[in-house]
Amino acid sequence: MIKRDKEKLIRYLLPVVTAIIFLILWQLTAVYIVGDSHRLPSVVEVFDSFLYSIFGEKGSLLLDLEISLYHFIIGMSAAIIVGIPVGIAMGWFKRIDQAINPIVEILRPIPPLAWIPFAIIWFGLTHLSAGFIIFVGALFPVLVNTYSGFKNVPKVFVEAGKVLGCSSSLSQIRYIAFPSAIPSITTGIRISMGVGWMCLVGAEIFGAGTGRNGLGKNLWTYYNLYNIPMVVVYMLVLGLIGLAIDMAFRYYVDRLTLKWQEEEVR
Repeated sequence: MIKRDKEKLIRYLLPVVTAIIFLILWQLTAVYIVGDSHRLPSVVEVFDSFLYSIFGEKGSLLLDLEISLYHFIIGMSAAIIVGIPVGIAMGWFKRIDQAINPIVEILRPIPPLAWIPFAIIWFGLTHLSAGFIIFVGALFPVLVNTYSGFKNVPKVFVEAGKVLGCSSSLSQIRYIAFPSAIPSITTGIRISMGVGWMCLVGAEIFGAGTGRNGLGKNLWTYYNLYNIPMVVVYMLVLGLIGLAIDMAFRYYVDRLTLKWQEEEVR
């Protein structure tokens, strides 16, 4: 019991100690080695800028965060709604795979940011244009992983299902293939969330969105104003929010969908 508590304490303290050491080294390097806040702002300067971005008269960090999360939700929701059904159809039905796969393989290597001109042409300077770029970036990890999960369903599962009464394709997908493919699907969603979050920044920087607010938009604005401490604030917020999204996904979704794996290990 004591050993378990000690391991738990170390697990929580180690990242905290590492972060404190990193911040100290950053502060010392910025003040005594670089000595130029325009090249590397110190921790104190970044913290002051963070407070101003929230409580300052012209601080817009919270609004920017709200807008960026809205863009992210639009793009990710569309990617999941489109990617999972198309991946299921391609992975389960041979003819659909033969028909759609060439188109997917042509579109998949195109960088999401290359779609920004069309996003602006089709949707204008609206939230949908930024959401579309995130959709393009997040779509293919979901689609490909869903496709792979359904393509690799063990034949013994399908045969056993037929013996137990799953004779139609719909019942086989619902009761056999989908549960078997859930680990692959959740992995695809998790990867797509990371890709989508990175696409969000590029989309807002290069003009997709309303053109007024967003983490990526104002990160670039502060760079043009040569306010490097504020640029670092937005970079850190992007990293922390991305980490929070990933941790929340792993905590809730993995516990619900992959609970049987944890029980098996125990």
